[in-house]
Amino acid sequence: MIPILFIFDDKNFLMSNLINYQLSNIDNVSTQIIENAKDNKIWLFIGEMGVGKTTLIKSICKNLGVSEEVNSPTFSIVNEYKTINGNTIYHFDFYRIKSIEEVYDMGIEDYFKTKNICLIEWPNKIDEILNNEITYKIEINLVEQDRFIKIN
Repeated sequence: MIPILFIFDDKNFLMSNLINYQLSNIDNVSTQIIENAKDNKIWLFIGEMGVGKTTLIKSICKNLGVSEEVNSPTFSIVNEYKTINGNTIYHFDFYRIKSIEEVYDMGIEDYFKTKNICLIEWPNKIDEILNNEITYKIEINLVEQDRFIKIN
C-alpha cells in the first residue's frame, strides 16, 4: 500500500492527492504542507502517539529555515526556534497538560497574537482555546508502515 497525501479545502472538498508519504520523501511532503498553509499561522498536528508528528515538524522547521535542533517540547510545553531569516516559530506539545488553566497561565493567547507560526501537537487538549482561532489542520494516520496525511 502506498501512502498518499490528501489535501482538502475548508469545506472538505478534495483539492489534490499528489504525493507518497514515506520517510525518504518527508522533505517533499513538508514543502507541500508549507505551500498549502498560505497565511495560516496556527498549525495543528493531529494523530496518535508514534505516527510521526514530531518527525514531520522537524522537516517543516528545516524547510522553513530553522538550523538548530528541533525536539518535541514534551516537558517544557513550548520550544522556540529562529529561522535563518530571523523569524520565530513556536512548537507546542500539550500531551502532558493537566488543565486548560496551565495553557492560559503560560500565555497561549500572547503566542497567537505574535502572528508567528505556532506548531501544535495534541491540539485536542486545548480545543476550547482553538475554537475561536483560524487553524491549519494536519492529520496523520499510520496504517501498518504507511502514513496518510489529511490537511484542511
